Amino acid sequence: MRILISGASVAGPVLAYWLTRYGFAVTVVERAPSPRKAGGHAVDLFRPAMDIVDRMGLAGAVQARKTGTEWLSFLAENGDRPHTLDVGRLMRVVSDRHAEIMRDDLGEILYEATRHDVEYVFDDSIASLTEDADGVEVTFERGPARRFDLVIGADGLHSNVRRLVFGPESRYTAWIGAYLAVMSIPNYLGLRDRISGITGVNRMVGVYGGAHLDDARAVFLFRPPAELDYHHRDVARQKELLREQFAGMGWEVPRLLGEELDRATAFYFDSITQLRMDTWSRGRVSLAGDAGYCPGPAVGGSTSLAVVGAYVLAGELAEAGGDHTRAFPAYEREIGDYVRRSRSFAVGAAKRLIPTSPGALRTLTWGMWLINHIPTSAARTLTDMGARGLRLHDEVRTKDYSRGLTPRTGVTG
Repeated sequence: MRILISGASVAGPVLAYWLTRYGFAVTVVERAPSPRKAGGHAVDLFRPAMDIVDRMGLAGAVQARKTGTEWLSFLAENGDRPHTLDVGRLMRVVSDRHAEIMRDDLGEILYEATRHDVEYVFDDSIASLTEDADGVEVTFERGPARRFDLVIGADGLHSNVRRLVFGPESRYTAWIGAYLAVMSIPNYLGLRDRISGITGVNRMVGVYGGAHLDDARAVFLFRPPAELDYHHRDVARQKELLREQFAGMGWEVPRLLGEELDRATAFYFDSITQLRMDTWSRGRVSLAGDAGYCPGPAVGGSTSLAVVGAYVLAGELAEAGGDHTRAFPAYEREIGDYVRRSRSFAVGAAKRLIPTSPGALRTLTWGMWLINHIPTSAARTLTDMGARGLRLHDEVRTKDYSRGLTPRTGVTG
């Protein structure tokens, strides 16, 4: 059975790995000309995703490329002293098993684990999909047309597959009040194990390095009073908006928005937008990861959700013997609650992460002090009382699909 996956970032390679282990023939098409190394940003893998990575034999590789962030230190805007948080203590409150890794590093690990068993087609994209009783006729922007039994869109928030099959993105997206920008800059602050930054009402900036990074990342989060007018590929307009939103902010912000923004080697800007689809399967086409159920970049644990979703989709296809009419509904039932809870959590997280008032800023600094000074068990109780679902990722349980696995030399499953 031949399955085409669009997207080679995280969900795509995880899905390709497991489908191959279940005996399916997999092709991955990726618009980028090679495995992505676009600067990237740090992402979190919580316990269920780490357990899946472990079953893939990749936990050691992921642990070896962890960012190594141990401290978060920031100034309150107009404040005179920094507030510091022990990141390790925070993560022990949130998750029993966790790794923070740069997205590009994770993508590279997943690609290396699959490239010998999966057909990767780079520098191309799906142009059209035509389904009939026997399969899907796929035309590409560059390569010749081909037929597949199933097509999976794992091509991110602005999914091409979703647009072709389900219609315009605007039908399914909901802005949850904030924006995110990330840029690659020289590590002129010498950061290795620390995030440093400044936080004010409705805006915050952080800079971090990493144990395996030669450069650093500057992250901007802000909440404007209304949605902004720009195109997601108009970088010049995005930079202009960023400068407007952070005008007058102190610390390193003037330098970041001046010379560093002008010469940034990589730049990302997008709304923190949630996808709200009642179903993410239609006919012989389904969606995985951010393409189908992005809870919101930076606030909803979307990378962990993508790993779990890809694993479940592959497992349900294996259990159904490739029958998509049984597998796709089972896949949606299996992760539906996780998706809905991630959406709810992300809306609250966006409000808590970016203080909306001076009082909210004081609450944020008080919460950091609390996590630093009380036992982890007590912190778990208190934070859960104040923010239901903080440990939602660790509460997820995944099925064991190992009965359908085929042996693979040199890789543990």
